[in-house]
This record gives sequence, structure tokens and C-alpha cells, in this order.
Amino acid sequence: MKRHALDDLSLWKQNPRRKPLLLTGARQVGKTWLMKEFGDSAYQNTAYIDFTKNERMRTLFSGNISPDALLPELELYMGHAIEPGKTLLIFDEVQEVPRALTSLKYFNEQAPEYHLMCAGSHMGIALHQGTSFPVGQVNTLRLYPLTFYEYLQAVGEDRFIAPLQDLSLLSMKAFNSTLHDYLKRYFLVGGMPEVVAAYAARQDFAEVRSLQEAIFETYDNDLSKHAPAKEVPRIRWLLDSIPRQLAKENKKFVYGQIKKGARGRDYELGIMWLHDIGIVYRANNLTQATYPLKMFEDPTAFKLFLHDVGLLSCHSGIDERILLDGTELFDKSKGALTEQYVAQELTATWPSDLYYWSNSAGNAELDFVIQSAPPAGVLPIEVKPGINLKAKSLKVFQEKFSPAVSIRFSLADYKVNHNKDGSITIDVPLYAVESLPALLERVIADEDISNV
Repeated sequence: MKRHALDDLSLWKQNPRRKPLLLTGARQVGKTWLMKEFGDSAYQNTAYIDFTKNERMRTLFSGNISPDALLPELELYMGHAIEPGKTLLIFDEVQEVPRALTSLKYFNEQAPEYHLMCAGSHMGIALHQGTSFPVGQVNTLRLYPLTFYEYLQAVGEDRFIAPLQDLSLLSMKAFNSTLHDYLKRYFLVGGMPEVVAAYAARQDFAEVRSLQEAIFETYDNDLSKHAPAKEVPRIRWLLDSIPRQLAKENKKFVYGQIKKGARGRDYELGIMWLHDIGIVYRANNLTQATYPLKMFEDPTAFKLFLHDVGLLSCHSGIDERILLDGTELFDKSKGALTEQYVAQELTATWPSDLYYWSNSAGNAELDFVIQSAPPAGVLPIEVKPGINLKAKSLKVFQEKFSPAVSIRFSLADYKVNHNKDGSITIDVPLYAVESLPALLERVIADEDISNV
């Protein structure tokens, strides 16, 4: 399958100020595959070292971890030379030998001509006691589940990708029903690489669910291994509550939805861990939607999303037969899957954090607010699970903050709407969320919004 991150790795390789690369992301999002694929396609050879239960590497890295000491031993272990610029050196599951992570500092300082990449359990890296993280000595790249465009390519429908990326959205109207059908399937399958590959090969939803349940077991094993024993049940309850949280009309995270009498101070650490290791995405509330947004966030009010819509549909017990019910899946549980999908697409493709906004009266909640470069600045986003474009919360937001550009994601067709105050509202099909950065750039170039 083709991953967008391969382009990022190519830029890393070409960068004259390249540092060792730490590839992060949740378990089973495809980090090992990506590193090996890049090594096979961009280098003459690859030196791949898996630190899992590797006593030889544990012994080697317990001593001198300078490149001069390590490289001859690593070449002996691999059975071939490790040549600067020609060999990609990969350290996988690096959390199993913490001093291997520390060695990245010395590779950067003493041997920058070597191309070194590593990955591992982000929980193990973040929480491993005694790990000396090489701050400022590495480049980092976060890998996410497959986006919807990557999913289309993986299941053999890459014919749609070029027109979507080229922003030929008006010409896509004729394929709306087809793309909506693929989007429904993506809601069930999601973007975890192993799951997508199995579905692409056999279209077996029972196998899809089995693989997704196995992923949850992997996460549970990771938590049991790295988290303090008293935190493990709390984190499990947290994960179990997310479908209920997103099924509410007001999707603000409520501790009482975890279990009766639950208090925030008992679950703050668990939420932080789940967010840091990439299993959940977090959108903080805004006290006011003013640029820059970071200065006006309220971290005590937030929404949580799982990192993959397929895992959410599995965790929610949604059956594949709902594919037969028209567009009902988009509106299932008050649009929970639709909002989840938009959250993960924006997280993977938009450079700023996710926020949301609600007014003090409690009668308006805007799904997302993101930050864009001027002249757009603050970008409000309303998510509609159908074709009904009535957006009360967006209207309240517009009247209060007068944004130059607003976005509505829905099943309706693409359209640029000109508002009376000179601002614009862009209707973007749900299947084109990934095109928002390029689309926004083009629309702003075509429209005069400098005076809004």
C-alpha cells in the first residue's frame, strides 16, 4: 500500500541537516512496514535490527554507545557493511533497550553521515523508567492509521485519488453515491494497515472485526506491561466509555459517563497516557475563538476520540449489515462515527491542534475549530452527517466571532457560499476532508476576504 509518510521520509533523506529519525505513533499503525519499505525503495541495502528479546543487542548497548564502538559490532551482527548514505540503519522496538534510544544523540553529534531510523511502542518510550530521551538530537515523524485516500488506494480504487487531490470536486458529483459507499465501508474497516490489507484481499467483515479485537488486546497488553497496576482498570474504563461519550448530543467528555461517582483527578493520568501514546485524540474547548487559539483553550473541558474510526465502530458493536441502510451509518449515534472520522482526518493532515467551541448559554456547540494562516486565521468547522446544511451552532459562532472562512463537512456537494458580510462558507463533501488544506489555499486565492 502507498503511505503519504513515504514522501515525508524522502524529504528527511534529502535534508542536509538530517538527524536520526524517531518514528512515533500507536501500535500497529504500520511503523515497521514503513521503515522497511522505505529502506527497500530508497537505499542500496537495509540494516534492520529488532530489539525485541534480543540479548545480544542488550549486551552491546550496555557498554560504549558511541558510533565508533557500535558500528563495527552492528556490521558483524548484520553480516554486511553499513555505508553512509547507502544503507538505512533501522532500530525497531527501541524501547526494549533504552540505551539504544540514548545512542541517537551520539549518532547525531558524531556520525551524522549515517542514515538512522528507529521506532517502537510509544508507551514504552514515553514511560520507560531510566530512559534518557535525546531531546533536540532527533527528527520525529508521527504515523497515523491510513487516511480515507490511502484506504481507497489500498482497496484498488485509486482512480478517485487524483481528481480528489486535484480538487476537481465539482466533477466528482457523478460519483457521490459510490464514494459515500466507500466511505461507509471505511467507517467499518478503518485505517489500521493489517485490517485494511485483509479487507482488500477478502472483503470479509468477520475477519475485520477479529483483527480489530486483536488490536485492542495488544493495547491492553501494552497497558498491563507499562502502566502502574492501579491505573490499568481505570484506563480500560476510559476506553470503554468513549463510544458513550461520542453518542451524546453534547460530546464534551463527562467523567460520570465512565462510572458512577468517577472523579477527574482519578482519570487525568490515564487520559494523558492514552493521548501521549496516540490511542486517543483530544480536542480542548475554547474560552473564545481568537487567534492564536492556544492562548484561549480550556483543558478542563474536552472531547476524546479514538485514533481510528474502524476501531470505534468495532468497540461500539456496529454490524456490517448497516451498510444496506442508505446513509444511516453517517448519522448513527448522533453522528458519532462521522465526527470521529473528521477528527482523525484533520489530525493526520492539518498542521494545528484540534479545538471545539461551546457558548456559555449551553445551546451551541461547534464541532471543531482549527487555526489557519491569515487571512483565514480561525477556521470554524461544522460536521453534518447528512445533506441537511442547517447549522445553528455555526451561525451562532459566525455572529459572535465573524470568521472570514467557515467550513461545513456533509454529504452535500461542494460549494462556496458568499455571506452578506463578505465572508465565505465552504461546503466540502465528507469524502474530501483530506483535501481541505489545498482546497482552502485555492479558495482564498480566488476570493477577496482580506477585508472581512
